Amino acid sequence: MSYSYIQEKKWQSSGRPRFNVKKPVEVDKEYEAEIEEITRRGDGIARIEGFVIFVPNTDQGEHVKFRVTRVGSRFAVGTRTCSIES
Repeated sequence: MSYSYIQEKKWQSSGRPRFNVKKPVEVDKEYEAEIEEITRRGDGIARIEGFVIFVPNTDQGEHVKFRVTRVGSRFAVGTRTCSIES
């Protein structure tokens, strides 16, 4: 078995796409979502199309508007702009 064969199998094993995956959010755009959970650090977790966004200074169950400040490969970070009354 060659080294290249082993390396090829290693990269194929994760099952996740690695490059050029379209994210449902963009930097400097404003979104609206409900905070579903709270992290151990106290940041709120919102989801848009299953994509996780961490929003500090929020409470669970709160419906907020936030601006995305950073987008990573598996999550994004946003800052709260305002709360939305139900």
